[in-house]
Amino acid sequence: MSVCNTSEVETSTFFLIGIPGMEHAHIWVSLPICLRYLLAILGNCTILFFIKTETSLHEPMYYFLSMLAFSDLGLSISSLPTMLRIFLFNATGISPDACFAQEFFTHGFSAMESSVLFSVSIDRLIAIYSPLRYTSILTSARVIKIGLVSAIKSILLVFPVPFILQRLKFCKKNLLSHSYCLYQDVMKLACSDNRVKVICGLFVALISVLYLVCISVSYVRILKIVLGTASHKGCLKVLNTCISHICAVLIFYAPIVTLAIIHRFAKNVSPVVRVIIADTFLLVPPLMNPFMYSVKS
Repeated sequence: MSVCNTSEVETSTFFLIGIPGMEHAHIWVSLPICLRYLLAILGNCTILFFIKTETSLHEPMYYFLSMLAFSDLGLSISSLPTMLRIFLFNATGISPDACFAQEFFTHGFSAMESSVLFSVSIDRLIAIYSPLRYTSILTSARVIKIGLVSAIKSILLVFPVPFILQRLKFCKKNLLSHSYCLYQDVMKLACSDNRVKVICGLFVALISVLYLVCISVSYVRILKIVLGTASHKGCLKVLNTCISHICAVLIFYAPIVTLAIIHRFAKNVSPVVRVIIADTFLLVPPLMNPFMYSVKS
């Protein structure tokens, strides 16, 4: 374990990267990224507007959808300025405090989205398992309370992370390997107390894994109910109510799981692949969720 010497000066600035080997084309890369962000913000704001103004949409499923749109907006806004600075102006420097703050919001809204996706899986389970009691179980007041608990829980889960990172020392190395501050990336630069890095890493990974396991258990139960349905038409009808949510779970968790595996087991993977997967995590879900749920609805 490497330790900072007293003669070493701690890093005062981190440097992010765009897409390695494509620095000359960053201005062109910024155009589709900017367009995707605009569409994501417009789509999620549109969903929030219609759910708020249209009284017929004041139902549990649409309340959960508004929570998902809100977390998608948070993910987009927390990463948009940094990425555009890199691709438009080649401004790659970011202070450690700003980097830790970005990590807090990115992981906070990610945890919130995971919590909402889990809540939607429970919503679908109740709707399929006990359709006659659905409205009495998931009342509007109860759904709002679930949303508030999810938001508070997500904040509390990631609240210690920036303070733990501030206690670490970052010596000599200051080059991050993504277009925004990612927890695993920043922790690799720390040159102090390896135990803190391991514990904090396990804690952050546990948040995503726990929600994914809970969602999987919910759908195992749903699948058992579907397989027990006598008619083929009934099976298709039941699955049709879940298709948008299944797609949302896949496009949200696929980049997270892939990136975690690469950081842990495939350290020799091309930096370009890592950057693209990490950017996909922030670019694709906020863009696709409004389209999937809007078309389905």
